[in-house]
Amino acid sequence: MSEIKRVFDILNKIKSQNAADCLAYKKDKQWNKISGSEFGEKVNEVSVALLESGISKGDRVAIIANNRPEWNFVDYGCQQIGVVSVPIFPTASFNDMSFILKHAEVRAVFFSSKDIEKKLDLILPELSNFSLKVAFDESVNNTMLFDNFLSVGKQLLNSEKGKDSLVKVEKISSSISEDELFTILYTSGTTGNPKGVMLSHQNLVSNVKHCQDFAPFHLMKRSLSFLPLNHVFERMINTLYLYQGIGIYYAEGLEKIADNLKEVKPQVFVTVPRLLERVYDKIVGAGEKLTGIKKKIFFWALDIALKFEFEKQNNLIYSIKRKIADKLVFSKWRAALGGEIICAASGGAALQPRLARVFCCAGIPVLEGYGLTETSPVVSVNSMQENGICFGSVGKVLSSLDVKIAEDGEILVKGPSVMMGYYKNPEATAEVMNDQGYFLTGDIGTFTTEQFLKITDRKKEIFKTSSGKYIAPLMIENKIKECRLVEQVMVIGEGEKYASALIVPAFDNVKEWCKGKGIEFLSAEQIIQNSELKREINLFIREMNKSLAPFEQIKRPELISKIWTVDSGELTPKMSMKRKVIKENNKDIIAKIFSSGDE
Repeated sequence: MSEIKRVFDILNKIKSQNAADCLAYKKDKQWNKISGSEFGEKVNEVSVALLESGISKGDRVAIIANNRPEWNFVDYGCQQIGVVSVPIFPTASFNDMSFILKHAEVRAVFFSSKDIEKKLDLILPELSNFSLKVAFDESVNNTMLFDNFLSVGKQLLNSEKGKDSLVKVEKISSSISEDELFTILYTSGTTGNPKGVMLSHQNLVSNVKHCQDFAPFHLMKRSLSFLPLNHVFERMINTLYLYQGIGIYYAEGLEKIADNLKEVKPQVFVTVPRLLERVYDKIVGAGEKLTGIKKKIFFWALDIALKFEFEKQNNLIYSIKRKIADKLVFSKWRAALGGEIICAASGGAALQPRLARVFCCAGIPVLEGYGLTETSPVVSVNSMQENGICFGSVGKVLSSLDVKIAEDGEILVKGPSVMMGYYKNPEATAEVMNDQGYFLTGDIGTFTTEQFLKITDRKKEIFKTSSGKYIAPLMIENKIKECRLVEQVMVIGEGEKYASALIVPAFDNVKEWCKGKGIEFLSAEQIIQNSELKREINLFIREMNKSLAPFEQIKRPELISKIWTVDSGELTPKMSMKRKVIKENNKDIIAKIFSSGDE
């Protein structure tokens, strides 16, 4: 990838490879494929149409849409004329969307749906320099449609001035340095207004270059993309796919992923732990519905998977059992994912080690990595190279980066993929960069003797009990979420005598559990009062407590009937908990937990 210095330099390779399915999307029950040459044509049409619309180098353009080829057309069309893209999560709240559009002083916006337009109609009149609004979906009324926008560029390119238009694009492209700003990604954070992370071409290109070897990408032909392109990990991995000539198939939506996996038969996809947890829960749920010998075989195989270690650590008897389990059980799991998976990558939150173990044993390696928007994003990742995976770790640090652990345990990162800074916020930038040029991640971690990085918690989330003991909630929360009846959990207890937890049950799994127990499930509010459900979850927590220090053990947990969501303001778009909001919304329950003293 040495010839690629700016992200859009990849277009030359895309055009020359001219893959038949460079990008693909589903419409009217059919997968529609876009070739590499068509990709290049659409990108040029976007660039020319933007220039014709008065958008010029340095201007900011927002993209607010689900994953789709048009997203890429606009992204690369902006890049090659030096226009800075400002992606915004389609699910962003009105306040966040308003802040970002105003703070970035966007001049144009490309968006997908009517729901987004309703928000835009209230915000855009307040933008003094705004000039262009384009809709991807045909259902949006009274707004220029993307096809019509493209036709402006196409007509210019096909006119007598077509050559001049391309020359103008090429002239601007050649003037763009690898050190120049190419995108601003606003991180929602758990408090305050979003911060605009400025990434240069070099930032992202460096990360792509040094992630080339964590999997055998040269063996892959198709990927399924469903994490938002607004998320820097999906955007980076999409760039890597394009460079490697791997076709990108955009999923119809989270609810259709299972169907799309079977249709596309991808060799790779990127996911988040919660989706893998749901896949695992469905697998176990299906096993519980079996009867007789089939059920015994299923749970025998699952037990083998839970004990999996890599070949050099497994004895001959175990290896034979694993081969039998693979033929009888694991092969069916792979078939449900399309049957051709080489690996999946997981990021965004901690992956339960048991899930990594089970999926690896089943021939579905899940490569957990770690990174932040500010690091473009990958800092470390488990790989398919020899001795490249350590369960419970986030892998080894990329060779391009210098990572060290501060005295207080904080992970510090230095290297070419570290951001330029926060947009129009030098104070916030100064807070996260030390005198030696290291970025302060805010995460607490440690290295194993084999140099695998382990994340133990978020620095700001560690709290102290009234006895002066520090508790890292993340590790405990992940242990509690191993219970199939638990969907979400937040450990609490700052300034209190002991630690406790707010727990949102996994209601779909609870319904199945109720059927097996002969318990009537009327509503979420009703079932969280059920003594048997409380007893079942408490038994799991009591068993888990045995692995914790006495001061870490969870006492008097309470069940919550309302799932925490982005729309309710309790989660960020990246699904991180807004702990202060959750505490405030449940202050009466928390007061009840700690009002009765110790157990």
